[in-house]
Amino acid sequence: MRDAFSKTLVRLAQQDHNILLITGDHGYALFDEFRQKCPSQFINAGIAEQNMIGMASGLARTGFRPFVYGLSAFVPVRVLEQIKLDVAHDDLPVVLIGDGAGFVYSHLGTSHQSTEDIACTRPIPGLTVLSPADRFEMTACLERAYDSQSPVYLRMGKSDRGDIHQVELDFTKLSFPLNVLKSSYKALAFIATGSMVKAALEIAENRIDASVWSVPCIKPLDKLAIVDIAKQSHGIVVFEEHSIIGGLGSAVTEITSAEWPCKVLRIGVQDRFSEYCGTYEYLLTEHGLDINQMTSKISDFNFNRSDFN
Repeated sequence: MRDAFSKTLVRLAQQDHNILLITGDHGYALFDEFRQKCPSQFINAGIAEQNMIGMASGLARTGFRPFVYGLSAFVPVRVLEQIKLDVAHDDLPVVLIGDGAGFVYSHLGTSHQSTEDIACTRPIPGLTVLSPADRFEMTACLERAYDSQSPVYLRMGKSDRGDIHQVELDFTKLSFPLNVLKSSYKALAFIATGSMVKAALEIAENRIDASVWSVPCIKPLDKLAIVDIAKQSHGIVVFEEHSIIGGLGSAVTEITSAEWPCKVLRIGVQDRFSEYCGTYEYLLTEHGLDINQMTSKISDFNFNRSDFN
């Protein structure tokens, strides 16, 4: 997925010389090709993320298309006020890229683990929030972000989970949940985003029968599509490598509670910090996001069991 990110950004920048890549002293190897092919369009703003957002907003006002890259613990979390006031308030076409979302930087501790970025960005007016699950979604998300004339936050989580799709996607349809596993009617619907789509697929294919939907665009989220999924199911399970407070699970329950009440199980990070540092897989286990624990949570949840296959 990171390779797709780099190649797509290079392609877009070669087509449009107004694109500028601004980084806060991160991503050097990732941007080797960009710096080689588009050297005059690369800016290292240093470890000064708040100034970096102000720089991007000023450049956007003069006709440039800034793509601002940082770790998601810093972009958007550290610079939330600047995103709100310098970028979103004036509806500037700045693309904010938060890499390493969730527990990717596992050994670096809480300061680098970002499990609240969706909750921080989703309420900001006019800010689109994207969360691709594989290289095809990444390419489509970047193309949508470039096509947009408004601010965008793109969340990049674990990049080596494997492909979800087999063909290129139409970026104009990303607001709809993308069906990735469905065969006729299912009693359960799995709705997932980012790294958790692959986990939802594994559970649905090997353990609990369910349709699976990927959500690369968390905001705006198509209400009618979510209601349609709720109508066709007796329960929804939402998977995200993010806090259960304010993320995709919250967005789904906000829609269903108002439009078509149904049981929704939110699988994500509970209201706590990581207790220990460790590998990425270790932290998934500590927070109950490994396949076995997630399967148990679904099996134990009070859905109407008579509706299951």
